[in-house]
Amino acid sequence: MCEAMIEECLMVEFRIEGDDCPLADASSVTGTPIEAAPPLLREDGNVLLRFSAQASDDLKDYLDGDDRIRYLYQSVTEGRYNYRCLSLQQCVVHKLISAGFMVESLTYRDGNAVLAGAVVGHEILQTVMETAGETVGVKLQRVYALRATEDASIAQQWDLTPAQEESLRYAVAMGYFVVPRQTTASEVAGELGISKSAFLERLHRAQHSLFTQLFGGVGDGHPGDGGE
Repeated sequence: MCEAMIEECLMVEFRIEGDDCPLADASSVTGTPIEAAPPLLREDGNVLLRFSAQASDDLKDYLDGDDRIRYLYQSVTEGRYNYRCLSLQQCVVHKLISAGFMVESLTYRDGNAVLAGAVVGHEILQTVMETAGETVGVKLQRVYALRATEDASIAQQWDLTPAQEESLRYAVAMGYFVVPRQTTASEVAGELGISKSAFLERLHRAQHSLFTQLFGGVGDGHPGDGGE
């Protein structure tokens, strides 16, 4: 993408409430958060769904019993279930995609969805916003410009490993750093598909790297207090 286009790229985040997508219902009934790829609308009218979740028999059983779901396929990778299936039910997300919205992440939790992605140019943003305004249950969370200087990943800028960056992003998104905390280390680890100890180790290493670069000398003790 050329630099001019990058300067016009806007990041947008929506919250979708009351979507009748099967994945929204599944997350509500089973209490299982679901990370989904952008749904693909096929020429035959069916929707290809690709998504993953923490290992849960309840989720699989619910999807198996949903008449809108066909050809459910499940695989397991490092304790996390990956799914593919066809759905007879189109989702609200398709309206935004048709308006020019480029989906980067889609998370279903407790029956609602958080949809994040990009639009290129203010005209496309206006079309997407008008579509969102006409669609019941879609609420704008935030809009911000993606500058060319932000094109490099956080990991590259702050000397983090991809795993450490991912752990930080999930922790922030799930409210781990909010006071009081909105989630636990175990819940964030579950979303990442890793153990609690592995998540905390990644988090602590990432924090140490960030703080060392920001303040210098972190880990050598606080001046004047003997390192307490």
